[in-house]
Amino acid sequence: MLIKYFFGAYIVIIGCDVSFAQQSTSQDAGITLPALRIMSRETANQRPVSTYETPISNLDFDPRVDMQARNIAEAQGDISIRGGTFEETGIQIGSVTLLDPQTGHYNSELLLAPEMLDEPKILTGTGNSFRGFNSNAGTVSYSWSKIFREGSFTLGGGDHNLNFQRIHQALTRSYGKSKDWTWGAETEVSRSESDGTITNGDHAFDRISGRIQLLGPDSQTDFFAGYQDKFYGWPGMYSTKGKYDETEDYQIRLFLLNHTVNYDNGFIEFSGFHKRLSDYFNLDRKNPATPPATTYHYEAWHESLTHGFAVSGRHNVNENFSLNHFAQFTYDKMDHSKVVAGTSSYTERPTWNLKNGDFTDRQYFKISVLPEYEHALGEEQKITYQAGFSLDHSNRDKQRFSPIAEVSWSCNSSGNEYEKIFLSYSESTQLLGYGAIGGPTNSGTFRSTRDLNRSKSKNLEIGYNISRSNWQLSGTIFHRWDDDLVDWTFDTDWETYRKANHVNIKTHGIELIASRQWDKLETIYSYAYLRKKEDYSDPSIWGSFYALNYPEHRATLALIWSPIDSLEVRIDNEWREQRENIIRVLQGSPDRSTISHIAASYYPKSFEEMEIFVAFEKPWEKDFQEIPGIAPRGDQFSFGATYRW
Repeated sequence: MLIKYFFGAYIVIIGCDVSFAQQSTSQDAGITLPALRIMSRETANQRPVSTYETPISNLDFDPRVDMQARNIAEAQGDISIRGGTFEETGIQIGSVTLLDPQTGHYNSELLLAPEMLDEPKILTGTGNSFRGFNSNAGTVSYSWSKIFREGSFTLGGGDHNLNFQRIHQALTRSYGKSKDWTWGAETEVSRSESDGTITNGDHAFDRISGRIQLLGPDSQTDFFAGYQDKFYGWPGMYSTKGKYDETEDYQIRLFLLNHTVNYDNGFIEFSGFHKRLSDYFNLDRKNPATPPATTYHYEAWHESLTHGFAVSGRHNVNENFSLNHFAQFTYDKMDHSKVVAGTSSYTERPTWNLKNGDFTDRQYFKISVLPEYEHALGEEQKITYQAGFSLDHSNRDKQRFSPIAEVSWSCNSSGNEYEKIFLSYSESTQLLGYGAIGGPTNSGTFRSTRDLNRSKSKNLEIGYNISRSNWQLSGTIFHRWDDDLVDWTFDTDWETYRKANHVNIKTHGIELIASRQWDKLETIYSYAYLRKKEDYSDPSIWGSFYALNYPEHRATLALIWSPIDSLEVRIDNEWREQRENIIRVLQGSPDRSTISHIAASYYPKSFEEMEIFVAFEKPWEKDFQEIPGIAPRGDQFSFGATYRW
C-alpha cells in the first residue's frame, strides 16, 4: 500500500508543478528544452551493412555497450552493459522504458526511424538507478528529435541476395498564424531481405512508422505509431543445436506519446506507450507442416501486451537547490501462449507454454526522488551533491527502497573546456518476465523457475571526464554487486535444456573512451576491462549462456576520414577476449575475436543531393560464437545510393 500513497502524492505534486509551469512559462526567457542525452559520436558508422537503418544499428561497435546478436544485430540483438545480461538492460524513449513481458530478447525492438531520435545516452550508476526502470546494469536512453523539413530515398543491395529500400519524408508548417508554434509530420517505410551470410541465416524485414509533432517556444509534443513485421532464421538460434534451422516470425505494434514542457524553474516530461507483440517460433523449418517430422518438432506461439506511463523532470527551487523526480507505471500481460511438439505426431503441450506460472499479468511501479545541491567555487567551478532514493513495487512482489547518492566536482570554462570528477553509490532492482517464471520447470528445452526473487544490484563507481575543443577523455572504475540475478544456465546435458536460475555475482571493471579531431580526421578509441566472481550455490550448474558471456578485455577503434570534400571513409573495429566458456571449448570456438566495418560515401559535386555508398563487414575469426553454441556470422558486402531533398 505504501507505494500507492507515494505514487498518488507524486501525481498530485506533478499536477501542481504543471499548473505552475503553465502560469510561469515565459516566451521571452529563451529557455531551450533540456538535453536528455550527451551529443557525442561513439562509432564511425551509423548505417548497417546488412539491412536498413534502425536506432540500434552499429551499437555492436559502441564502446559503452556489448551487442550479442543472433543473425544480425537488427534481427535479434541482446544488449549488455558493463557485463550485465540482456534482461538487465532497459530501452527508454523520452522518459518511459519499454518492456517486453515475454523475454528481454525483444527489448531492442524499436520501430522508430533513426531520424526521429537523438543519439542515445547510456545511463549507468546513479543515472540508471534514478531514471532506469526494471533494469539493473544500465539503460539505453533516447530523446525525441525536432522535425526538420527533409526527405530521402535509399536503394541498396549486396552479396547473399541482399536488397533493401527505404523512403523517409518530413515536413513542417506554422501552426495557424502563430510565429512561435509549428507542427510537423514525419513518416518512413523500410524493407530488407537477404539469404544471410550462412545457410538458413536469412531475413525479411518490413517497417512503417510515423509521427506528428507540435513544437512551441517552450514545449514539444510527439505522437508516434509504428508497425513492424520481421522474419529471420539461424541454425541453433536458441537451442544451440546446429542441426536445427530455427526461425522467428513476429509482428509488433507500437504507439508512443511524449510531451515536454520548459518553464522558468525547470522542465517536466510526460511519456506513454502501448505495445503488442505476436511471435511465432519454429525449432526446425525443415520439418513438414504435418507429421512425421524429420527431426524433433517444436513450435511456439506467444502474444504479449504492455503499456505504461512515465513522468520525469527537474524543479529548481533556487540557484543552489533543485529537485529531480521520476515515476513510471507499467502493466503487462501474457495474452496467449501455445506450444506444439513431437516427432511421429504433433501434440499441444499445455504445460510447456508461458502461462503456467502463478500469474499472467503484472503491474509495476517506480518512483525516484533525487534532491540536488550545488555549491559554487567561483564563476567556473562547483561541487554538486545528490542524495535520494527510488521505490520499486509490483502487485506481485514486495516493494523495495534503493538509495542513490553522488558527489561531483566540475569546471565549465569558456572555450568549450569541461572537466568533471564524480563518486557515486546507487542501488536498483528488477523483476523477470514470463519466459523465466511462466514456462515448464522440469521438461522442455527452456525451463523456468516459479519462485524467482526480485534481483537487487548495488553499484559503486568513480569517474573522470575531460573535454577540450578537439579532444575528449572519460574514464570510470566501478564495482557492481548483483544479488539473485537471474541467468540461463546449463549442466552437463547442455544440448537438451537450459534453465532460469539465481546467481550472486560481483563485477568490477574499468572503462576508458577517448576521441580526437583533426582537420580531416576523427578517431575514437576505447578499452574496457571486466572481471566477475559468481556463486550459483548449485554444484550441478556447469556454465552460463548470458551472465558469464562477457569480454574480459575489449577495445574499439573508429576512424572517420575525409580526404576530399566529396569523399568520406568510415571504419569501425572491435577486438575482444571473451571469458572462457565450456561450450565454446567443446565446439572449437576461439575466445578472441576481431571484427571490422569499413564504409565509404561519395557525394558527386555535380549532384550534391546524391550519396553513393559501399560497406563491408568482416569477422576476422570466422569460428567465434558471440553467444555460446550459436553459429557465427560471415562476411557481408553492400552498396547503394541515397537521394536527399
